[in-house]
Amino acid sequence: MMKRNLERVFTFVTTLVFISFITNIQAQEFSRQDTLRGSITPERAWWDLVYYHLDITVHPESKSIEGKNTVRYKVIDGTKRMQIDLQAPLELYKATQNGEELTIDHEGNAHFIHLKEAQEKGDVKEVVVYYRGVPVEAVRPPWDGGITWRKDEMGNPFIASSCQGIGASVWWPCKDHMYDEVDSMMISVNVPKELMNISNGRLVKVEKGKKKTKTYHWFVSNPINNYGVNINIGNYVHFGEKYEGEKGTLDMDYYVLEHNLEKAKLQFKDARRTIEAFEHWFGPYPFYEDSYKLVEAPYLGMEHQSSVTYGNGYQNGYRGRDLSGSGWGLKFDFIIVHESGHEWFANNITYKDIADMWVHESFTNYSEGLFVEHFYGKEAGAEYVIGTRSNIQNDIPVIGPYDVNQRGSGDMYYKGGNMLHTIRQLVKNDEKWRQLLRGLNKEFYHQTVTTKQVEDYMIRELGLDLKPIFDQYLRTTMVPTFEYIVKDGKIHFKWNNCVKYFNMPVKIWVDGKPTWLNPVNEWKSEDLPLESSSVEVDPNFYIGILNY
Repeated sequence: MMKRNLERVFTFVTTLVFISFITNIQAQEFSRQDTLRGSITPERAWWDLVYYHLDITVHPESKSIEGKNTVRYKVIDGTKRMQIDLQAPLELYKATQNGEELTIDHEGNAHFIHLKEAQEKGDVKEVVVYYRGVPVEAVRPPWDGGITWRKDEMGNPFIASSCQGIGASVWWPCKDHMYDEVDSMMISVNVPKELMNISNGRLVKVEKGKKKTKTYHWFVSNPINNYGVNINIGNYVHFGEKYEGEKGTLDMDYYVLEHNLEKAKLQFKDARRTIEAFEHWFGPYPFYEDSYKLVEAPYLGMEHQSSVTYGNGYQNGYRGRDLSGSGWGLKFDFIIVHESGHEWFANNITYKDIADMWVHESFTNYSEGLFVEHFYGKEAGAEYVIGTRSNIQNDIPVIGPYDVNQRGSGDMYYKGGNMLHTIRQLVKNDEKWRQLLRGLNKEFYHQTVTTKQVEDYMIRELGLDLKPIFDQYLRTTMVPTFEYIVKDGKIHFKWNNCVKYFNMPVKIWVDGKPTWLNPVNEWKSEDLPLESSSVEVDPNFYIGILNY
């Protein structure tokens, strides 16, 4: 009785905490700048991105950038007011169309350009925006976002961008909302002649400048999200290899600082292993046309499309640590595997709103366990995923508020990955589960998506009632608790600490044999083979367990 009373108190307190978190989220105030940044405003909705040409000069000595971006677009519903985003202290000082200068209204980080020409539905037009200044400097990249200005061990400039969350407009002018990806892009970066710039896509040419500079021109032929665009400037050397994959020959290119070349030749073998594992689980690498690059950066790393950045110190694990505590996390380089996994979930399938960031991070977190499984076996992969549960906070819901550029809980990583691992148990068919993951990448190939689209697809393809599971794990902070009592040859069981309609089946082991139960929020009973039968709950389910 004492144990049951304590559980009731625990459940009551947990519910109060959950209500408190929801209340805080609802009470959070957002500014007009939050709305301009995070919503599809009328000044964004009427035009569809077609092409960018970002043409800039980077000045390492003054930590400044200047240049222009040519924005080609298709008119969906003609109007004459266009929103372009650029964050202070950078200055958007001019905009032109067909050589004619246009008026700009500046409202914080949103800049509204007044077009003079008629904008008829179906027209394809261009606007050129000019900017300059000192961009926000990233203090703790990649989490805070901006430009990193450092020196390498030899004293050479070592510069890179990272801007998920804060947005690409922290360093270049663009339509800074995730719902609209540009179809293709040219990135031209002028740097001092002794340095190289590595960006997304394929290198088209290198031009020598008149003032001891070079301009590197990179072309991206696939749709790309705005935060996936990057610059990496340093004293790089190159090596590479060919991978014979599902869509033919994939060029794999590696750019590292010269003094790290030999270490990189050993450590970057994990890149090839990663492509092998994820093509098995997720389908073909999504950007064969643009190649795969792994580029050393002056911060931990980021999933920039076809230009994955790396700063893990040429060691296995996450900076040498096993985030799962299982031992399996030291069998691979975390940054290579995790950030490359984002090529499928983030760059191929991209969220429309950062509130749905779990679509990127939950699947990619889960991909780490799939990598382990591919090379070390199913049990090893499960041990890795289960081991990451110690990192779950259950602080606020995984899904954040919409239309204000606000992400949800960091639990989108470990909790989201464990949610997917739990759903896999319900499928009871590993090949069907693999085909689901491959199907997601085929169904939403090069698309931006919502949570609803992903949920609906999984429910339809698996034929399972997953809505209560998604609601439980993504929209509350409660961990569903499986309560059970073994008594008089029966097992009595129910779900607690969950949404009212939570009905997830759970697998238990009775005398070492698997058995499925179907708990609800009220007590149910089933007979056991023996009055003294032993019962264990399968550890692959991310749930709380209370045995009276």
